[in-house]
Amino acid sequence: MRDRVVSLFSNQTDRSLETKQLLESKLRTAGFEVVHSFEQEAELVVCVGGDGAFLQALHQCAFPGIPFLGINTGHLGFFQEYMPDCLDQCIENYRAGSFGIQSLATAQAEVSHSQGKDTLQALNEVVIRTGNSYTVHLNISIGSSFIERFSGDGVCVATPAGSTGYNYSLGGSIVDPRLKVLQVTPIAPMNTTAYRSFTSSLLLPAELSLGVVPEEGFDQIHIAVDSIEKKYDKVMEVRVKISEKTVNLVRFESYDFWNKVKSKFL
Repeated sequence: MRDRVVSLFSNQTDRSLETKQLLESKLRTAGFEVVHSFEQEAELVVCVGGDGAFLQALHQCAFPGIPFLGINTGHLGFFQEYMPDCLDQCIENYRAGSFGIQSLATAQAEVSHSQGKDTLQALNEVVIRTGNSYTVHLNISIGSSFIERFSGDGVCVATPAGSTGYNYSLGGSIVDPRLKVLQVTPIAPMNTTAYRSFTSSLLLPAELSLGVVPEEGFDQIHIAVDSIEKKYDKVMEVRVKISEKTVNLVRFESYDFWNKVKSKFL
């Protein structure tokens, strides 16, 4: 019978690799089997690095239902829970069950294009734009209601978890992750006599989806999920909604979302 299995990921910085090696040794001593890829038998995924490394591991594991635990060796570390100098305490608390689970809503984008239909998953955001500096014209609908013909660089559709990322740099609002909404934030919108576009974020409840139809003439649309970009030819529609999948993070007793916002942003 196998030991308790932990999947361990990290980025390639010196600090992360050193921390990963030390953490692997401590986990094995504590009775865990450590693997360096995702396995269905794993009870936990541990990611060493910053938020970018965490998102890469999440996509590499294809959004599993098992919990993630982050060790922060990056800069912001919004998803990461522990610092490298607290590894012993981290393992002890996890073994003792002294933690909770924070479930984060994810977004799903269905892309209908000339070659068929793709389904993309995002924890932070879905960004729809062209791959150059041209203005893109997008017909925006919410649910079954047409809203406007948007003109600008594109739109960012963020989850509450992603509200503190690219969305925030675009002027969007920080949203408590306990809310289940999508935030649609324009990217460099045009608002002139010739072009009328919304210039502030829109909040959508979980039961409504966002429809985006590029106007004819845009042969290629770029869609980025958590900064992982894909190019599509002749996109007919992108439909973004709250997904049924959630991302589960291990959170210990000291965690508080707004205290983290205060320490990272204010």
